[in-house]
Amino acid sequence: MTDQLQEILSTLKKNKMRTTLTGLSVSWGIFILIVLLGAGNGLRNGVMQNFSSRAVNRVNLWPGTTSMPHKGLKSERNLYFTEDELDFIRKEVEESRLITPRFNTSQTISYGNEYGSYQVRGVMPNYFDIEKLTIAPEEGRFINQLDINQSNKVIVLDKKVADLLFKEESSLGKYVKVGQLMFKVVGVNSKKEQWGGSNTYIPFSTAQTIFNPNRKFYQITFTVDGLVTEEENDRFNESLRALMGHRLNFNPEDQQALWVYNAQTEYVETMKIFGGITFLVTIIGILTLIAGIVGVSNIMLVSVKERTREIGIRKAIGATPSSILKTIILESIFITTVFGYIGLILGIGLTETVNFFMEQAANAQAVSDEPQMSIFSNPTVNVGYALFATLVLIISGVIAGYLPARKAVKVKPIEAMRQE
Repeated sequence: MTDQLQEILSTLKKNKMRTTLTGLSVSWGIFILIVLLGAGNGLRNGVMQNFSSRAVNRVNLWPGTTSMPHKGLKSERNLYFTEDELDFIRKEVEESRLITPRFNTSQTISYGNEYGSYQVRGVMPNYFDIEKLTIAPEEGRFINQLDINQSNKVIVLDKKVADLLFKEESSLGKYVKVGQLMFKVVGVNSKKEQWGGSNTYIPFSTAQTIFNPNRKFYQITFTVDGLVTEEENDRFNESLRALMGHRLNFNPEDQQALWVYNAQTEYVETMKIFGGITFLVTIIGILTLIAGIVGVSNIMLVSVKERTREIGIRKAIGATPSSILKTIILESIFITTVFGYIGLILGIGLTETVNFFMEQAANAQAVSDEPQMSIFSNPTVNVGYALFATLVLIISGVIAGYLPARKAVKVKPIEAMRQE
């Protein structure tokens, strides 16, 4: 094996420039393949990170204004939700699981000499899991069912609100003034809003009693199970619109009467788009790699032609066709593997470097007040792609060397030795 390696290196040294230029075409193909796959992964991970910041299987409902007459009722009716709609969805929508209403009001919240105007959200305990809030054990708790049942005057603050009101002081167990009433702080949420802003959270029953005496509200969010494909989600959306149309007395085809956002539908559509992007990126990378393989095959053909006399002498002194075939193919594999790994290392190095700087930027954002919205994250390739690239390189070497090797095997010793 050592002799064969020395022979391969000796042959390649005779044509350093040609070997290098051809090898670089293979390196470039692998480099482009890795970079494109890394970029595709970065975009995919960024979007997935945004999806994972909330329950992917959530459905949001907002009542609107009817644009069509329905069963003797005129158009331009302003619709709204009551707590009866919550019970209706729990009972009639089989796919529903976690559910929460949301009532929003802007209130002045103060502690001592510190105050500010913040969004106060009246929600139920399930809101915590649906929105994937983050409360560390030492930072208290979220609203629980006892708070709902007893309409407790308790409040959970976003960390930014707690920092502004309490500075270096712990907020847990302290009382803040919300409007004209005192609320006890029971928890601090450290998750940042993607779009910026700061919120506070109180029991829905408390919000209804104090801030919403007419009991009307305008958002319901719930999660669903069992919906996987785009078709299943489309059927669910139609069925849900029909159910709510019957419940609220509007035409299910009236898109203005009820706004439905099914995150699962968007998720499935996005995954289909990324599947297409990954396929396209792979094709571009493979085509670039094929160009390199063709270059290797060409150099091997030229190499065989230049060594016709040498091959003829070898056959004359007893070299078997299989040994000649093996030598030529090994030369080809050597070129594609060595230069291919150069491209692989450079490609991975570039993606890791980009990832390093992006992590630094993400860490800086984590300690700032900027909204956490990501469109590009962790643009790296995993070990599976590296193993796949290795296999591609070996197969490429065999393919690139096979035709030249076949030509070398067919050389007749007498005709070969006549050539200068």
